[in-house]
Amino acid sequence: MTDSKRSLNPNIQKSILISGASSGIGLSCAKLLAEQGFQVFAGYRNPADAEQLKAVHDNIEPIALDVTQLESIQAASAQLETKLQGQGLSGLVNNAGIAVGGPLEFLPIESLRLQMEVNVIGLVALTQAMIPLLRAAKGRIVNMGSIAGLSALPFVGPYSASKHALEALTDALRIELRPWNIQVAIIEPGVIDTPIWEKSLKTATTLEPHFPPKMRELYGRVLEILKTETQKAGQRGIPPEHVAKAVIHALTSSRPRTRYLIGRDAHLRVLFNHLPDRWQDWIIIKKAGFPG
Repeated sequence: MTDSKRSLNPNIQKSILISGASSGIGLSCAKLLAEQGFQVFAGYRNPADAEQLKAVHDNIEPIALDVTQLESIQAASAQLETKLQGQGLSGLVNNAGIAVGGPLEFLPIESLRLQMEVNVIGLVALTQAMIPLLRAAKGRIVNMGSIAGLSALPFVGPYSASKHALEALTDALRIELRPWNIQVAIIEPGVIDTPIWEKSLKTATTLEPHFPPKMRELYGRVLEILKTETQKAGQRGIPPEHVAKAVIHALTSSRPRTRYLIGRDAHLRVLFNHLPDRWQDWIIIKKAGFPG
């Protein structure tokens, strides 16, 4: 594409910041937005990912960003302010996140704190830092939620709690920022084919030595069944591009939705939620092989 043709693209002056853009959904969003002419600032934590992001597309500029470190957020904000030169930020995609799991009875509190620090506190801290830039451009905010935030399953309570918190934060922000025409939406994907499945299983394996023997005695059989189900779920997940398309709609549509439910399994989970709680519990208990 020639420079003259690129300059005709109305999106080329619009800049989007994506946290957690090194892989999975974040990377798919960065690639698709860049292909459509947006200037994408792709947040990364691992320095090794910076060069890989640069190679994806000319419109992608890697930016060091750890949402758990206030100094990193402040540095990224200052860097963007310099680069944007008063134009403001057209969009913020809060995608950075991790998945912590395990029986709540034995879950190390440090692991629970980390889950909330990344998925909730870090998201709020980054959003606070970017709101002045978003206000200058009447930009938009897209939070990466999950169907897990609407329907919690056993042993993923910490992750579900963090995504449920995003539902509340999104609702509050959507109303609070309305006077400045800053649209706020949340994406609610089901199972997506991304590295988060492998990472969550790896995290669970790392945590196991920190659990007491009693945990294995009480929950061992059920945990093995759910590990197998998690692996199967990851294999049948839909491509992350489906989520990226929803993110683009939320960022560009004249009538963006407040929520985007993505995937057949996510729609089925919503229907499942209409069953009485005791019925839901019984079905899950039977499927997971809980004793009694």
